[in-house]
Order: sequence, then structure tokens, then C-alpha cells
Amino acid sequence: MRGAMRPIVALRDRAEPGPNEDHHRASRAHRNLTKDTCMPDDLTNLPTVLLETLREVHPMLVPAIGLFVLLVVVWIVDVVARRRLKHVARALARQTASRWDDALVEQGVFGRLAHVLTAAAAYFGIGLVPDLSESLQTIVRNVAVAYGILAIIRTLSATLSAVNAMYESGGHAVERPIKGYIQVTKLVLYCLGAILVVSALIDKSPVILLSGFGAMTAVLLLVFKDTILSLVASVQLSSLDMIRVGDWIEMPQFNADGDVIDVALHTVRVQNWDKTITTIPTHTLIAESFMNWRGMQQSGGRRIKRSLRIDMRTVRFLTDEEIVRFKRFALLKDYIVGKREALQAYNDALPDETAADVNMRRLTNLGTLRAYLINYLRHHPRIHKDMTLLVRQLQPGADGLPIEIYCFTATTAWAEYERIQADVFDHLLAIRPEFGLGVFQGPSGADVAALSVNVAPHESPPESV
Repeated sequence: MRGAMRPIVALRDRAEPGPNEDHHRASRAHRNLTKDTCMPDDLTNLPTVLLETLREVHPMLVPAIGLFVLLVVVWIVDVVARRRLKHVARALARQTASRWDDALVEQGVFGRLAHVLTAAAAYFGIGLVPDLSESLQTIVRNVAVAYGILAIIRTLSATLSAVNAMYESGGHAVERPIKGYIQVTKLVLYCLGAILVVSALIDKSPVILLSGFGAMTAVLLLVFKDTILSLVASVQLSSLDMIRVGDWIEMPQFNADGDVIDVALHTVRVQNWDKTITTIPTHTLIAESFMNWRGMQQSGGRRIKRSLRIDMRTVRFLTDEEIVRFKRFALLKDYIVGKREALQAYNDALPDETAADVNMRRLTNLGTLRAYLINYLRHHPRIHKDMTLLVRQLQPGADGLPIEIYCFTATTAWAEYERIQADVFDHLLAIRPEFGLGVFQGPSGADVAALSVNVAPHESPPESV
């Protein structure tokens, strides 16, 4: 009977737990709950424990690691900001028809502006570095502010460069360049930026630095003497329209002979015809003289002023046969007829006792040549008809009688001008023998050799017996 009751009691005990079993179950549940609630507390305290461990290793290890992490973060911000800003700026510039955004991208305005974010990251991030002294935080913040000011100044400078680039792409830049004014503005910006940077580094008001400039006025005038002179010269050159980009100028004292390629605040750059570059101080263009060929280029004609030296021994009167022959020249027909009538009227008015050939006026080969050349130039298609045209005699000398051609071509292009000038004198040299005139020139080696052949050799002395 007792053996049969034991399984029933066991089943009853399992079905109805006693007070001890309830206590054990509550204890296990409490331990599990404690484990679940203690795990987050350990993770939250982990940085504190780690910092305490690093402080025990070395007191400066925590701020050193913090500065390193800040440096890495600042570098990442700088790289990402510059890349993203440039990418976004380029994408927007491609989608717009305006050229201003293209100029800003080309001058690197947005890349320089990204450095402002770098300075801001350093300024606000230094306060998160643990165990860092207040003095060191102040130094880092001052450097970050100075770096931000410098970034803003460089951004404004790049913006001014973009403004100048846009202005030079227009048509007014050749006549009124503003590069000198842009450079002056940049100089003022950098001077103000230097004051602000220094005041940020020393943590003082900029007014304190500006108050000390009064005593440095003489020194500043000495240091910026060339800049002040160049600024005044740039204003005068621009206002008086004395020089433009593209002008052909000559300044022998600087060996400058070519086109102006740049007009800046301090210098004017000239590309000579041999492709060398001459740099001229801007203020010397006001203080000294120079030749500007712009008037010639704008007039549409370029001057020919060249002489042919005639041998005066070949100047003579024309014979009747030559006068008849010259009547066949289309350019001389009217001249010969009109001139003969005028001369005949003059000669007929002479008294009978003076009516000799020596007292009469007659045509000369040199005067006929001059008349021929005047008509030749007047009928030349590439000679300017509305400008001065002369064929004149110059002062004769030991090297002959100069006959100068003074006229203007109908073009200012250098190669075309040289071709026209060469054609005119080729024709003059070729037509000269028709008038019986010789050209004066010094003797050459062939002349000396011909002279030595015509001279009889000296007789040799007789041989002694």
C-alpha cells in the first residue's frame, strides 16, 4: 500500500511545486535579468574604462590619440569637401548656358572655398579632444580661424581672376583692360587678410595692428614705391588709351619691338617679332617715350619710304627720238604731250638772241622717270589712293642722287606690304634702263677684277748682259 502511494506522491509533487521550488525559479530569473541589464552598462562604460587605461599608461597618450583622430577627420573632410564641391560645381556649370560658372570652376573658386569647411571642422572638433589643455585648444582654434580667413581671401582672389577672365573674353578688354585694377584689388585683399590672420594668431583685435601702421607709413611708401608708381601709370595708360593688348609698340631702350600681349599692374609684356618676350615696367611707359603703331593699323595703309640712288653722270636731256618713243608709253603719253606744250610755249616766248638750246627748257630723262613712277603708283591696285603719294628727289651726295618713293599700301599686313614694296622697286629697277639712267653702287670684286684686266701690265726690265 505504501509502495503504491509513492508514485502518486511523486506526481503530486511535480504537478504542484512547493515553496522552495518557487524560490529557486525566482532566483534564476533574477540572475538572467541582471545579466541582461548589466551588458549595456558595460558597453557604455567601455570608453571611460579605455580612457582610464590609457591614462594609466601615459597622461599625454589620450590627447595625442585625440589629436591624431581629429587630424584624420579634418583631412577626410578636406578631401571629401573639395571633391564633392568641384564635382557639383562642374555638373551645374555644364547644365547652364552662362559662362560665369565656367570661369569660376576654371579658376578653382570652389576648391578653395572647401578649405573653409576644413577650418570649421578643426575649430569645432578641437573641443571634443579629451584631456587637452585650454591653452592648446585656444592655439588650435586661432590657427583654424587664421586658416579660414586665408581660405576666404584666396577664394575672393580666385573670384576676381574669374571676373578678369570673363572681361577679357569680351571685346572691351582690348581697349580698356582691367587687369591692373584687379591686381590692385587683390593686393588690398591680401594686405587686409594678412592683418586679420596675424590678429587671429595672436588673439588680438585688428584695430591694434592698424593703429601701428601710422608709424610705418614711411616704410610702407618705400616698400610699395613701385606698386604706387605702377598703379598711377596703369590708370593713366588706361584713361588716355595709350596702350592696349595687341598694339605694336617700339621701345628701343628696352629692345622691345613687337605686339603687346599683357598689360598688368607692374609690367607690360611685349612679344618681339623674333618671338622673344620683353618685360617693361609699367611706369616707364609714362616716364619715357615709345612708339605705338596702332594708328597705322587703324588707318588701313602702311607707308613705303624707300630711295633708289641714281648715278648723276647719267642724267641728261631727252632726244627727239626718245620723246617720240616715250609717247608710246601709256603712263607717259599725257605727260609728254602736256609737258611739250608747256615747254614749247615757254621757249617760243624767248627773245631771238637767247633762243639757243642752252636757254631752252627741255625734257630730262630723270624728270620723265619721276612722272612715269607717279602715274605707275596712281594706277597700282594695291597703293592707297587717298593717302600721300610722292616721288621726290633728296639731297644728292657722294653716293648718288636719291629718288625717294613715298606712298602708302592699301593693306597693313606685313607680308602683303613687303610684297607690294618689292614689286614696286622690282619694276623701277627693270624700267630704269629705258630712261638711260644708271644706279649708283659701290664697286664689287667683279668690278675690281675687270679693272685689273683692262690695265696694261708694266714692262719688265731688260735682262743684264
